[in-house]
Amino acid sequence: MKIIVLKFGGTSVGSINRIKKVARIIKSYLKKYKVIVLSSAMSGTTNNLINMSQKISKNFPDNEYDTLVSAGEQISCSLLSGQLLTTGTKARSWMAWQIPILTEGKHKYSRIKYINKTKVLKFLRSGGVPIIAGFQGVDKNLNITTIGRGGSDSSAIMVAKFFKAERCVIYTDVEGVYTTDPNKLNSAKKIKDISYEEMLEMASLGSKVMQPHSIQDARLNRINVEVKSSFVDKGGTLITKRRNIINNKIITGISSTDNDAKVTLLGVKDRPGIAASIFKPLSENSINVDMVVQNISSDGKETDLTFTIKSFDLTKTKKIINKNKNIIFKRMTFDKNVSKVSIIGVGMVTTPGVTFRMFQALAKKEINIQVISTSEIKISVLIKRTKVTKAIKALHKEFNLEK
Repeated sequence: MKIIVLKFGGTSVGSINRIKKVARIIKSYLKKYKVIVLSSAMSGTTNNLINMSQKISKNFPDNEYDTLVSAGEQISCSLLSGQLLTTGTKARSWMAWQIPILTEGKHKYSRIKYINKTKVLKFLRSGGVPIIAGFQGVDKNLNITTIGRGGSDSSAIMVAKFFKAERCVIYTDVEGVYTTDPNKLNSAKKIKDISYEEMLEMASLGSKVMQPHSIQDARLNRINVEVKSSFVDKGGTLITKRRNIINNKIITGISSTDNDAKVTLLGVKDRPGIAASIFKPLSENSINVDMVVQNISSDGKETDLTFTIKSFDLTKTKKIINKNKNIIFKRMTFDKNVSKVSIIGVGMVTTPGVTFRMFQALAKKEINIQVISTSEIKISVLIKRTKVTKAIKALHKEFNLEK
């Protein structure tokens, strides 16, 4: 039995007309595959539910939050199943508890641990198309759980894993993964094939096509993922392992962020463990620290420590640091008008001079680099937010991504 998993995002099922189009897409696969469908909530539904919870309480209980926001997928699944049935295709909507899809971890941030295949396989063999609610599961006590914003992608990938699907197709409102954000650069090109590692870096560094944890799930389970548009009938981008890709480009893509903040602690009394003393309470409060630079004074007694966080965590970060009795520093500065620009590509592993070319291209445009971080397949720099578009354009041209 050849199985394919199709996942449709919120914009793809955002109206009745779009749901009708999605039903036609599903039916086009039925000649070749047994099809399992994962659906997100209709666009805007989850945000509306969250807004209602906040009107009740700013500390709305996490377990009730999961029960509330998971309702959006129930609506879209039912409508999509109903449309298929109306047009003569056997279908049925499934909530996580009916399968069940078992999760572990905290409410709002659970991860799928196990999927019982028995009922769904029986329905598939009978010629049916199961329409499964993404983004949700149940814990060992059958409490409803959710797996984070954008979690429907992870749901689809895990369904593909447990049902041994040939491929997982993520339908969204873009035609695939681009060399950079086409809204920032008109000459951005669609990437035909990209490795898990490159896609993971792009997703974590600002690309909004898929959530990083869903890419990690695909990578760990070696699930081929195709990203394509539900609005146009064109090929998308295949996310797969490196050995499946023939690519002569050094750099695959460029990502940027628009929600970073830079924090600098000046005159920190330097001693062993000081960095851990600073970052431990931030970690305990779920604040993600990204780029870090430390400068030691000539006498070795003081250090200036600079790091980046998400801008929405800035107020909380300042409070935590000011209350921290384990560190001594002269003053703290911060800057919300910064962005991170990153070049990503497995080709840089074997190509010397990439760092120089990046820095030179930015220097020619008089773009000052404030902080630098690197990994095996990416280089990130922190710059003024007003310079982001200019930086992307310069780097896109430098590494021949327009061709």
